[in-house]
Amino acid sequence: MMHISERIAGIAASPTLAMAAKAAAMKAAGLDVLSMSLGEPDFPTPPYIKAAVKQAVDSDLSHYGSVPGMPGLRAAAAEYMSGFAGRGSGEEPVFSAADIIVSVGAKQAICNAILTLIGAGDEVLIPTPCWVSYGEMVRLAEGIPVYVRTRMQDDFLLTAEALEAAITPRTRLLIICSPNNPTGSVYTAEHISRLAEVLLRHPDVTVIADEIYNRICYVGTCPSWAAQSEMLDRLVLVNGVSKAFAMTGYRIGWLACKDHAFIQACTRLQGQQITCATMVAQYAAEQALRGDMRCVNEMTEAFRRRRDLIVQLAQDIPGWQVRCPQGAFYLFPDVSALYGKHAPAESTYARQKTNESVGDATLIRSADDLCEYLLLDGLVACVSGSAFGEDACIRLSYACSEQLIREAMQRIRTTILQLL
Repeated sequence: MMHISERIAGIAASPTLAMAAKAAAMKAAGLDVLSMSLGEPDFPTPPYIKAAVKQAVDSDLSHYGSVPGMPGLRAAAAEYMSGFAGRGSGEEPVFSAADIIVSVGAKQAICNAILTLIGAGDEVLIPTPCWVSYGEMVRLAEGIPVYVRTRMQDDFLLTAEALEAAITPRTRLLIICSPNNPTGSVYTAEHISRLAEVLLRHPDVTVIADEIYNRICYVGTCPSWAAQSEMLDRLVLVNGVSKAFAMTGYRIGWLACKDHAFIQACTRLQGQQITCATMVAQYAAEQALRGDMRCVNEMTEAFRRRRDLIVQLAQDIPGWQVRCPQGAFYLFPDVSALYGKHAPAESTYARQKTNESVGDATLIRSADDLCEYLLLDGLVACVSGSAFGEDACIRLSYACSEQLIREAMQRIRTTILQLL
């Protein structure tokens, strides 16, 4: 048996992918499972992007490219990112192609930024609820994730006061996501400015702003950290084509940073990892960014309708406290009122817990238990909030059809009523 390094042995598996795999296994076994676990748009990639893929293949775009990405895509990404900075027409763009590194998805861009910035013992502030991979990436870099809990009454947004209180002499990084996964909360421009005021008093702290969902926003244009001109020398913005353009499998994301010493260091790291992202996918991503954004707007409007539908249906489920998300495509209800309730003794959940020799096999103790109950007896897959640092909640993705949303929420309501 091979020895597994401590670095890898200590990393947890992704709970969202684990739930999706469990749902897929049940479905393969013949069960009619509805999945609301993965944040993946159900739309096909727009036709003009697929045409670009064919063009790239026919043009034999099949050789190695430069490590930081194709020049055309880097220029398109710089223009795209600069567009969120809130500057007027005629003003100098915030980013140029030299400020961009293209990676295999936004996930790799975030991980590489962390590996480049963080060393052993460095502290990284992560407001919770948060995406499941941030903390594991910090551990991979031998850093220390410091989770800063936010409150539902603050719309799950990090306050300036909480940020100030969390910073120590060892703090090197803040990772912040807007629109947020899993809550759907969006930071206003004023809120970002207040956080920036705190950070300006702490020049050793860099910010990674994960803005992968910023085109899927229901409150107008989503404010970007790129507008914080005084922070640009220690700001890393991350984006990509997966969510807004329905291109999750293309695996193209990027980071933008004005500090060229960081860009050079991160490029060295990526050069030892992958050489470059897939050239055909890079070309498709460039055309996506340069194409007509009507398809993106249409998908966002569809997500808005789905958001309105799932909020309406969720409000009719006993024991759920529901907020209306402002962006992304996740609902994150507080379900803690159901903890302490008992599943029917004849339920699949209770029978499985009995087989596992759990003390009170019918008791729902946590979000983990509730999600397992909903999967086994409701045949609906969602993700426990404990995966995101908030056990009072569960996450449901509405990046699926309205028909699936209606059926899944009806199953959830029926299954929840059996607890009461």
